[in-house]
Amino acid sequence: MVPPAEHANDTQRVADLSELLGHVNASRDQERRTLARHMHDTLGSSLTALTMHIGLLTEQMPLDPALQQHTAQIRQLLLDIVENNRAMQMTLWNDKLEFLGLAVALVDAADQFSQQHQMTVRCSLPDDDLEYSPDYGVALLRALEEGLGNIAAHAKANSVDVIVDDNDEMLMLTVKDDGIGLQGGAPANLGLHGLRLVRERVRHLDGTLMLTQNPGSGASLTVSLPKTTLRRN
Repeated sequence: MVPPAEHANDTQRVADLSELLGHVNASRDQERRTLARHMHDTLGSSLTALTMHIGLLTEQMPLDPALQQHTAQIRQLLLDIVENNRAMQMTLWNDKLEFLGLAVALVDAADQFSQQHQMTVRCSLPDDDLEYSPDYGVALLRALEEGLGNIAAHAKANSVDVIVDDNDEMLMLTVKDDGIGLQGGAPANLGLHGLRLVRERVRHLDGTLMLTQNPGSGASLTVSLPKTTLRRN
């Protein structure tokens, strides 16, 4: 039997680690947000300006097929770089979450995944506005991104359901696939490092993350965040 003093010390250490990880996540989020905005304001603006200048030059150049083809290739290369830069910005920080809200950010992430992996993704969200804080929004979006990434890498699924429930007590996200499920059962420690990081982020908000086997096929990732913590913060 663990002496009460040692148990209290262990509990305090866990609380301290959770608080530290919460601070690390908040600092990392701010760094990612700052870097994404810097990329948008500097590199993105410069690339867009270059694309416009190439367009003006093309209009004034002689109608030489070789020159026209060469400038078209340069312009397409610049457009590709602009798109890649934008994709990197979104990977660092999804500004839709900040400017358009959690529902839009979740649906957009699901749509992007569906297009990239040619997989059916169905989204079910409440009609009313979601009640959430910035920390809740980031946690749920990160959970969705990590869940979808693991489905693409491991599940061999054909379709995914993204479900958001919002009631007086809980804000909950479920990501459910119809793939091969959890080989060997649900890992007690969430062996996938990305999910473990998301779990600790959720735990810092007094929430829970569960990865479970579906009764039929596939697996479900469920994140639950209590409204009591939301209102207290």
